[in-house]
Amino acid sequence: MIQLTEAGKRFGPKILFENLNWLITPKERVGIVGANGTGKSTLLKTLAGIEGLDYGSINVMKGIRAGYLPQDGITLTGRTVFNECLAVFDEVRALEEEQQQLAKQMAELDHASPEYAQVADRYHRAQDEFNARDGYNIEQRVGTVLSGLGFRREDWPRRVEEFSGGWQMRIALAKLLLEEPNLLLLDEPTNHLDLEARNWLETYLESYPNAFVLISHDRFFLDVTVSKIAEIWNKRVHFYTGGYSKYEQLKTEKRTQLEAAYRNQRDRIEQLEAFISRFRYQATKAKQVQSRIKELEKIERIELPPEEKTIHFRFPQPKPSGRVVAEFKGVAKSYGEKKVLANVSFTIERGDRIALVGVNGAGKSTMIRLLSGEEPVTSGEFTLGHNVETDYFAQDQYKALNPDSSILDDLAGVAPRATNTELRNILGCFLFSEDDVFKRIGVLSGGERNRYALARMLMMPGNFLLLDEPTNHLDMRAKDVLLTALQEFNGTVVFVSHDRYFIDKLASRVFEVADGGVTVFPGNYEDYLWRKNGGGVTAPAPVAAPKAVQHTPAARNGTHKAQPAPAPAPAAAAQDNDKGDKQRRLNPIKLRQMKERQRAIEDEITRLEVEIADFEQALSHYQSAGQSIEIAEILESRRKDMTNLMAEWEDVSKTIEANR
Repeated sequence: MIQLTEAGKRFGPKILFENLNWLITPKERVGIVGANGTGKSTLLKTLAGIEGLDYGSINVMKGIRAGYLPQDGITLTGRTVFNECLAVFDEVRALEEEQQQLAKQMAELDHASPEYAQVADRYHRAQDEFNARDGYNIEQRVGTVLSGLGFRREDWPRRVEEFSGGWQMRIALAKLLLEEPNLLLLDEPTNHLDLEARNWLETYLESYPNAFVLISHDRFFLDVTVSKIAEIWNKRVHFYTGGYSKYEQLKTEKRTQLEAAYRNQRDRIEQLEAFISRFRYQATKAKQVQSRIKELEKIERIELPPEEKTIHFRFPQPKPSGRVVAEFKGVAKSYGEKKVLANVSFTIERGDRIALVGVNGAGKSTMIRLLSGEEPVTSGEFTLGHNVETDYFAQDQYKALNPDSSILDDLAGVAPRATNTELRNILGCFLFSEDDVFKRIGVLSGGERNRYALARMLMMPGNFLLLDEPTNHLDMRAKDVLLTALQEFNGTVVFVSHDRYFIDKLASRVFEVADGGVTVFPGNYEDYLWRKNGGGVTAPAPVAAPKAVQHTPAARNGTHKAQPAPAPAPAAAAQDNDKGDKQRRLNPIKLRQMKERQRAIEDEITRLEVEIADFEQALSHYQSAGQSIEIAEILESRRKDMTNLMAEWEDVSKTIEANR
């Protein structure tokens, strides 16, 4: 559909990418990845025809339509949500109106007249086209997409200008999905979606009839939706078959192979140079020297690309809190007549990593604010434990920063013992590099200020972290730094995130907020999904047995007394009951990973079979005792690898067969 030939693009004096040759086929499913500023969005805009190339050419087949969704900046006005999406089908609706007009004309014309035949012919052609474009189901399709992206039915008649920027981006995404262009171009489409909408979009894209190219910093989303990764790195675009996990594996293997080839070539070059240097002036060796000089000249030197910097930074550990960190007993929260939470009871203990999940508007941010003391409970009892120091990261945390201070100076004030290098490293992780660190906080965008506010908080964290969507505006490297820091953190964390990989790697329990209540799911996000899909018994949030909880200055949190709800069965019991079932049945995500592992093992076995055959052939041609011993040792190692892989393949295959 679209072909790029020797394509290149600059941003001022900086080359973003060059020598790009890429043919986009009708069923292409590609994820573009790369560090911040490498040109991902620029490449997407080039495919959309918004920006041109500085080098090379781009050819687009006649009739190809590309639909482009930017990261933000779309503003819609003038119609209701439903009618805005329905406008996508204006041509189809025009066909319906034309049929009605033609039907009236046919009723007034003589059936035997030539005019009637002409009108009837046009009527049937309009009817056929209307049916081919599924005209009778357009309203149903609009409703399905709006519901999938999180719009409630009562939102449909509301005017689009009533919605925030994030929700307007959802409307724009809905319109693109309904249009079904030949090439769908999405720049971080999951930025404004909650988990439920993100899950729906994954399923929708799996059955999308045409090609799409997207940018995302969500590993799981890329794993599920794309079959090819295009990485922009070192001014080149490198392609890898598979999702993001496969890309990471293949990239590591490619780097290892390149380093091995580089070492072998360096060894050979050193041998040739040593021979030439030693025998250059001996007439009896002149022919051999010339031969080696020619060989040396013909060698195409392998160059190792620069290493991608990996930042290792350990955040300071806070002093420990008591065993019980926070406790809700019969807590309710209302805003006027609107009830958000009702009769909620649970206990958070030291070391918990709790993910709050639920649809937008369910009350996740409200829960975080109650735990932080930013808002009081309406009724019930909320207490903090002994020595608990709360740190709260809100979605608009940047508003609390000093706008006149530079980033580097402000961070140095928070962590006076950190060196300048350490401060720059951590700022680099959160996408502030070079002269960016000298910018005043007041000139940063909202997303940049939120990123900085997160880095600032983690320099001196309390022992009870409350994080409301900390992964927003972060690329994968920044998410990795944050994830590692929180995994090593010895305090307690309650967080809201829409990144499934982040939740899965961090959460030890999942609290689902829905219908005014909280349900506790032990384990990570995969365990939560498995239980939600009927894989196990779920326990409501338990009320802990009465215990002496020391009340700190948590009185500011608005402690209210109320009769707690009867204590249900503890979640730990449900977890124990599930262990046996979980060993017998895998959740869908684990099962898919097992199937991918099975295919990877089969590929590795095929590769090893070829290697073993080559070494056996080499062993049959004797050259020297030392070489034969070396080949025999390698051959034995490969055969052991083959045995281990065959055993693993049998185990994986049995597990997959048992879950059919």
